[in-house]
Amino acid sequence: MELLRKWLGHPEDIYNLLRFKMGGYRAVMPRMDTDSLGCGLRTCYRYLNQTSRSFAAVIQALDGELRHAVCIFYLVLRALDTVEDDMSIPLDVKVPMLHEFHSHLYQPDWKYTESKEKDRQVLEDFPTISMEFRNLSKIYQDVISDICHKMGVGMAEFLEKKVDSQREWDKYCHYVAGLVGIGLSRLFSASELEDSIVGQDTDLANSMGLFLQKTNIIRDYLEDQLEGREFWPREVWSRYAKKLSDLAKPENIDVAVQCLNELITNALHHVPDVLTYLSRLRNQSVFNFCAIPQVMAIATLAACYNNQQVFRGVVKIRKGQAVTLMMDATSIQAVKAIMYQYVEEIYQKIPSTDPSSNKTQQVIASIRAMSLPGSPMASRHHYSPIYLSCAMLLAALSWQYLSTLSKATEEYVQAGEN
Repeated sequence: MELLRKWLGHPEDIYNLLRFKMGGYRAVMPRMDTDSLGCGLRTCYRYLNQTSRSFAAVIQALDGELRHAVCIFYLVLRALDTVEDDMSIPLDVKVPMLHEFHSHLYQPDWKYTESKEKDRQVLEDFPTISMEFRNLSKIYQDVISDICHKMGVGMAEFLEKKVDSQREWDKYCHYVAGLVGIGLSRLFSASELEDSIVGQDTDLANSMGLFLQKTNIIRDYLEDQLEGREFWPREVWSRYAKKLSDLAKPENIDVAVQCLNELITNALHHVPDVLTYLSRLRNQSVFNFCAIPQVMAIATLAACYNNQQVFRGVVKIRKGQAVTLMMDATSIQAVKAIMYQYVEEIYQKIPSTDPSSNKTQQVIASIRAMSLPGSPMASRHHYSPIYLSCAMLLAALSWQYLSTLSKATEEYVQAGEN
C-alpha cells in the first residue's frame, strides 16, 4: 500500500508508467533488429546488455552506423574501466596497462584473463571487441583510440592521489566522463548526423560529461564511503569537517548538508553549457541519447539538495518520475522546461542560512534566463480535477500490476546509472 500512496501523490507517474509499459517507450527506444548482425556484433551487443541495460537501450536506438560505433566505444571504455577498478591488479602492472590499453585495439589476440571484476568478460573476450573496432570506419577508430588513450593516462594519474582542489575535481571528472562526452560528440559529427561544430566544441561536450559525473559523485557519497572511495574535493569538504567520513556522523548533519549544497551549486554551473549543447543537436536519436541522462541528473540533484538522506542511504528519483522524464525530454523546449522546473524546486529549498545560498541563487538565475517556460511543457504538472480523479482511480486499480513491471524496464528507469 505504500507504493499505492506514493502513486496517488503523483498521478502523472502512474499514467506515464502505463504509457511506457504499453509501448510508449518505443518512441524513445525503437527496437533494433539483431538477427541481421554478424556473430561478432551480436556478441558485442550481448555484452552491452550484460554490462548496462540502460545504456544498451539508448545506444541501440541510435540511427545508422553511429549505433555500432557507440556500442564499441562503450565496450572499449568499459574494458578500460574494469582494469582501473580491479583492485587485484598490482599498481606496477595496472599503470602500464592503462597507458597502453589503446594499443591493444590493434592487437587481434590481446586479452586479459586474470580480472576478478564482474564485467571481466569484456577483457576475457577483448579480441571480439577489438575485431569489431577494426571493422569500423577509420574516422570512428581514430576517435575511439584517441579517447581511450587519453582516458587511460588520466585514470593512471589519479590511481595514487585523491581529489584535492576543485580544479582537480574538474580534471578527474574530465578524464572519466568529460572525455566520454567529447568522444561521443566527435562520433556524432563523424557520422554526419550532426554538424561539425558539435564535435569541435570540446568545452560544451566536456560540460555534458562533468554534469553527469558530478551528480553521480554527489549522490553516491555514502556508497563510496562504505567501499573506501573518496571523490568529493578536499578543498570543499575540509571547510566542514576534519575527515570526509565525518560528514556521515549524526552530530555533523547540519554542516554535512551545507557541504552537499555547495557541491550541488558547483555542478549546476554546467547546466547552461548543457542547454547550449543540446540546442545544437538536429538528429532525434542523438538528441534523446544526450538529453535523457541530463534531465535525470537535474532531477537527481533536486532530490539531493538540502537532503540529509544523502548521508544516511540512497537518494533516487521515482521510477514513474524517471519514465516521465524519458518520455518528455524529446525537444530542446521540453528540456528547458524540465530544467526550469527542477531548478525552481531547488530554489524553493535554499536555506537562508546556507553559506552557499547566494551562489546557488545566482546560478539558478542564469539557468532561468536560458530556460524560461514558453511552451505547454512548462505547465505539464498542472492537472484538472477530472484528470486527477481518473488517474487516482487508475492507480488504485493498477498498482499491483505495475509493481511487477519487467526487470529490464525497472533497471532502465533507475535514475542512478550514468
